[in-house]
Amino acid sequence: MMCYATYEILSPTLNYKLNEVFFQLTVIFAPTSIFGSLKTMEDITRDGNFTSKPLAGVNEFFSALNIILSFTASLGNALILIALHKVSSIHPPTKLFFRCLAVTDLSVGLFVQPLHVTLILSPLIKMSVKELFMIDRVRDALGWCLCGVSILTSTAISVDRLLALLLGLRYRHVVTLRRVRVVIFFFWLISVSLGAIRNFRSDIALKAASTLLPLSLVISIFCYTRIFFKLRHQQVQVTQVQANEREIPVNMARYRKSVSSVLWVQLALVACYAPWCIAVVLYVNGIGNYVVWIVTETLVYLNSSLNPIMYCWKIRAVRQAVKDTIRQLNC
Repeated sequence: MMCYATYEILSPTLNYKLNEVFFQLTVIFAPTSIFGSLKTMEDITRDGNFTSKPLAGVNEFFSALNIILSFTASLGNALILIALHKVSSIHPPTKLFFRCLAVTDLSVGLFVQPLHVTLILSPLIKMSVKELFMIDRVRDALGWCLCGVSILTSTAISVDRLLALLLGLRYRHVVTLRRVRVVIFFFWLISVSLGAIRNFRSDIALKAASTLLPLSLVISIFCYTRIFFKLRHQQVQVTQVQANEREIPVNMARYRKSVSSVLWVQLALVACYAPWCIAVVLYVNGIGNYVVWIVTETLVYLNSSLNPIMYCWKIRAVRQAVKDTIRQLNC
């Protein structure tokens, strides 16, 4: 998602005009970005020109892959939103978190990935520098905003599951729909601010992301660890009280399924975002290339297509609602 990396990578087949304008953009924007110490064209392109070319077929392959993922993310999350509207077994505040996550994934499929494909294919489309620059900025702002909301919402869901276990009967009085709406509003406020800052102060945005991502991961790990030990403790108590019974209380069994569902969503997010985070760290230290960036960015967008699969796989009510919706559409 690095603006200047995009220019360096996608520029080999652009017209000669890019060579002139890129230097002007570098002089203007470099002092406020992670490239603040770079002052010349040679520092950015390494050889002073745009001769480095990506591997043959890489652009075509990843553009086709992202088009497919854009379609699956859009269709899958649209079905999930319809299904969540029909499902009544999920606690409304928890359902609102899932809706928020589905909306961000849907937006990635509808807006971010088409812009990403446009950037990948820009050498073939022969776009002007101004158009390329604006598309890259819009893609970055939207991408950072939506991904930020996804990360924060996934973390909030893990906290929600922990509170459901610790608070017991008080959970429905503490975790209300109104409070969850306020939390989600602040998630969007933080993420929109981060997306806006990304285009003007990349260094600040990267520092914020490098704090937000590990903090979210630590909170999620803490929640699931606490849930694991709490469930283990309760299971021991149940075993002692009901020594002659093999059944687990219905509510506890349902809770375990919900935790399992959320955990799989969280693991998918970590698996998709971790390579990009590593690529950012390497890039800041001067290590990186085109293939690494395009692969890691595609993995981030892949998460938007994986989440609907996780919902259908792990949440029976959602799976049944999706099936019913598809049957209605076929009629």
